[in-house]
Amino acid sequence: MAKKILVVDDEEDVREIVKARLIFQGYEVLTAEDGSTALAMAKREKPDLIILDIMMPNMDGYTTLRELRKDKEIGNTPVIILSVKEKDKMEDIFYFQNISDYIEKPFDSEELIEKVKKVLGE
Repeated sequence: MAKKILVVDDEEDVREIVKARLIFQGYEVLTAEDGSTALAMAKREKPDLIILDIMMPNMDGYTTLRELRKDKEIGNTPVIILSVKEKDKMEDIFYFQNISDYIEKPFDSEELIEKVKKVLGE
């Protein structure tokens, strides 16, 4: 059975590129354009992995991650951050919010797939 991945980004082109790359690798992919939609979808669909942007309108990635980690059912879901923010500025979030990995935009498709497989233990 294919692993389920939720891709959360306010930029439609980013969501679609990531989705296409992951589907090509055999994953089931869900997408959300903001944090509140992502949380509702994660609770309903129980993804194996969430790829999360930080800079989004309404509910940003920081808030989304904080709310996700509070939830007993989905709080341990692995998360890969996909953001334009530099990794060294994100270290505190990695530690305190249990981030599995980080991909900086613009991203390399090969790196994306490698990190997804690593986090999913494939």
